Amino acid sequence: MTFSPERSLHNPPPNHNFLMNCKIGFIGAGKMVSAIVTSLIRSGSFQANEITCCSANDGTSNALSLETGIHRCEDVAELIGKNPNLLVLGCKPQQLAELPPEIAKSTEGMIILSIMAGITLTRLKSAFPLSRNIVRSMPNTPGQIGAGITGFLFDSNPTEVDRTTIQNVLSSLGQVREVTNEIDIDRVTAISGSGPAYLFEFACALEQAGKEIGLETELAKDLALHTIVGAAKLMEQSNNHPEELRNQVTSPNGTTQAALESFAEDQLREIVQRAAQAARDRSIELSNA
Repeated sequence: MTFSPERSLHNPPPNHNFLMNCKIGFIGAGKMVSAIVTSLIRSGSFQANEITCCSANDGTSNALSLETGIHRCEDVAELIGKNPNLLVLGCKPQQLAELPPEIAKSTEGMIILSIMAGITLTRLKSAFPLSRNIVRSMPNTPGQIGAGITGFLFDSNPTEVDRTTIQNVLSSLGQVREVTNEIDIDRVTAISGSGPAYLFEFACALEQAGKEIGLETELAKDLALHTIVGAAKLMEQSNNHPEELRNQVTSPNGTTQAALESFAEDQLREIVQRAAQAARDRSIELSNA
């Protein structure tokens, strides 16, 4: 995977000179969009009156508007009529085909930012042929609490104004990493996009293991949860690689070594590698569908 080191940011401070004249519109108002909107307003990157949203007839846009004070539109046509500088596609991937055909002309000059899984730049360019630039991104679910990491890719070289805007919007979910090839988005999907589910599954396995060796259900659950949360915080705050942290807790011929040898015998790393490859391959299939 190819990253641009100079573009790797964590919650960069908003640049008001770049953002002061920007208006942003969201198609969709689900959890990820809500996280972005709430964070942008809290950080001061945008004022509520600079943000507009619309959604399917599911009540989400109304709830988000009431909660944050942003504008709400009844449909996409009304939202586009507000002439946002940046249009964020936070709807479900299958809803892209349901957007009105006139959106192709009415989004002329806008930046299009997609947080939809599996929608390629080619498909986005077909839907928004007159846009100023298009950005494909892959956030993950911890972004809902500002602890995510998002990979993103510009379709064409952006201006510094546009790059700063996109970085500020996506960093509202946590860390951001810019990639240089679209295939990297499928790889990002396999590691960070789907990755939280892998960790959740391991937590379930650890809890189940606790119950199998005789712990009460609630105790097994608490031990599994707080062990994972605590270990994650330690990794984040430590300057050591996870392998070094593992070595520090592994005494020769001790309990941890016995467990790790069992993992190695069952080829844990190969299992994870095959899972990531399966996720990447499925992401490519969905992108090409």
